[in-house]
Amino acid sequence: MRRAIYPGSFDPVTFGHLDIIKRSSKLFDEIIVGVLNNSQKNALFSIDERVNMIKELTREYPNVRVDSFEGLLVDYAKQVDASIIIRGLRAVTDFEYELQIAQTNHVQYQNLETVFLTTSLNYSYLSSTIVREFASHGGDISRFVPAEIIPLIEDKYNRK
Repeated sequence: MRRAIYPGSFDPVTFGHLDIIKRSSKLFDEIIVGVLNNSQKNALFSIDERVNMIKELTREYPNVRVDSFEGLLVDYAKQVDASIIIRGLRAVTDFEYELQIAQTNHVQYQNLETVFLTTSLNYSYLSSTIVREFASHGGDISRFVPAEIIPLIEDKYNRK
């Protein structure tokens, strides 16, 4: 079985993330969306909120499951018996950073490979940071995230 992890903070999940999940679900037997619980970051959404959001938005994909993890990705990959990491690339600058991480992960766990998927052109500019920035100023985020989660984001900024 080809089990892959798509790791990230997903704070919040965007159309770009969902595009990578959808495309990955066609390539691998099982996708684990691994929501990183990074206690050093001041997240907009709790880990449980992010996991539940993604579960709801990916329920149509039977081979996708959502989980959370802390610590090193290589340790989590061993724990869930995954041999593939999925990473989305928006630009050349992403590649340099992601290549370093992929090579380091491979040194730590030689059975772990990283697969890079280029982001669809529609979402090449998009990040969770952009969503939070627009939302914090009352901007229209309907082109960035699914309609189901817009009220959740607006609630975090006390906007209706």
